[in-house]
Formats: sequence, structure tokens, C-alpha cells
Amino acid sequence: MDILISIIYGIVEGITEWLPISSTGHMILLNSLLKFQNVSDGFYSMYEVVIQLGAILAVVVLFWKRLWPFGIHNGKPAVKKRTMRMWGQIILACIPAAIVGALFDDEFETLFYNPTSVALALIIVGIAFIVVENYEKNREPVITRIRDFTWKTALIIGLFQVIAAIFPGTSRSGATIIGALLIGVSRTCAAEFTFFLAVPVMLGASLLKLVKFGGAFTGNEIAVLLVGCITAFVVSLFIIRFLMNFVKTHDFKVFGWYRIALGAFVLVAGMTFLK
Repeated sequence: MDILISIIYGIVEGITEWLPISSTGHMILLNSLLKFQNVSDGFYSMYEVVIQLGAILAVVVLFWKRLWPFGIHNGKPAVKKRTMRMWGQIILACIPAAIVGALFDDEFETLFYNPTSVALALIIVGIAFIVVENYEKNREPVITRIRDFTWKTALIIGLFQVIAAIFPGTSRSGATIIGALLIGVSRTCAAEFTFFLAVPVMLGASLLKLVKFGGAFTGNEIAVLLVGCITAFVVSLFIIRFLMNFVKTHDFKVFGWYRIALGAFVLVAGMTFLK
């Protein structure tokens, strides 16, 4: 039964990690409805973060040529300067959320990892998406390629990511995309940078959780974790391709309306069965 439940969690993770609708929020809500039978509370706290490793691998596979900074030039090993510069900007954008998460992760989990907080974050950020998209509809983006990012651009996007580090339900991708749109980044470019930004963020968060958990896995827990990661990887491959095609001809308002509807549902129904 736990293996089947992990497949469901992997599907939800693979879909919601990349769409700006909050993977953490959906995982919290899913755990309120569907719980593992034979794992410890400590394992689940680690699992809901480490399952993201599968989603990370999908980004690495799909964007390998864009992400790998080394190559061959004139028959000799060479470093791609633009790629190294992009990685520098990615690391810079990660620093604010990394500091906040490292210092206060346990406190945030205690305070905000519950259905009511998730519902409010879903609604607030959903409204923000609609407002920002309405504001942006008559404006032309000033940045259409990641290579045109300045260090200031990367840092501003990173500061928006802090919001997601504090409030589950905000959505890391949602916060960074909103921040990027507000400073003139195109939708496609904002989505791409969000994918790239996820690699060190999610890798770091996963390693931190693994270290805190230690190595006390049961055989069932190892199987559950592997199945969840593999499922998240496969689903992420399709969802990332879908989103990149979607944003070429659509805005993000549909995700805003979805967030508002889901958040409202949770607030109304949560008192009775989301315990």
C-alpha cells in the first residue's frame, strides 16, 4: 500500500513542482487525505522534500546542454563563460532563501505547514498572478534571454524566492515567476530560470533533510523513497515540456484562478476533513 501511495505522491510532486501552484502546499494537503501506513513521522518530513530529487533530475536531463558549463573548443577542454556566468547568478539568487531556510526551517514548518496556511498562500499568490498578468499585458518584456540577466536581476528573483521558503503554498516557481515578470522578464525566460534555479535549491534542501534524518531507513522506507523519486522524475519530464510550450502562447492567469479555487475549497472543507 505504501508503494502505491508513493506513486500518487510522485505524480503530484512531478506536476506541482513545475507548475506555479505549489508542490509543498499540495503535498501537505495530500498528506491530510492520504497517509503512509508504515513509515515514521521523521521519514515523512524528509520524504516530502527529498522526493524533489526526481524532479531535479528531469531538469538536468532536459536542459543538460544549457546547464553543463564545460565543452570542447578546437579539440581542447574549454569552459563556457556564459554558462558559468549563469551559474554564478543562479547561486546568487539561491543565497537569500538558503540563509532563511537554514536558520528557520524547523520554525516555519511548525508555524505554517498546515492546511489553513497553505490555503491562504494559495489564494494570495493566485490573486497576485492575476493582478501582475493584467498589469503586464500591455508591456513588452525587456529581458527575453537568460544571457541578458544582470546580477541585480538574479538577486531580485532570489529575494522573491524567500517568500516561498517561509510560506508553504506560495510556490517557489510562482514566487520567482511573479518577481521576474514584475522586473520585465518574459514568461518563457522566467520559467526557464525558475527551472534552473530549482537545481541547487532543491538539491540543497534535500541534502539538508537527509543529513537531519540520518541513515535509519527501513527496507520499506527505502522502497517508498525510490518509487516516489522515480515517479516524480518521469512525470516532470512531461510537465516541463508542457509548461514551456504553454507559456509561449498563454499567460499564467489560469494558474492564478486554480490557486484561488483550491485555496477556497480548502478553507471551506478543511474544517471537516483536512485534519
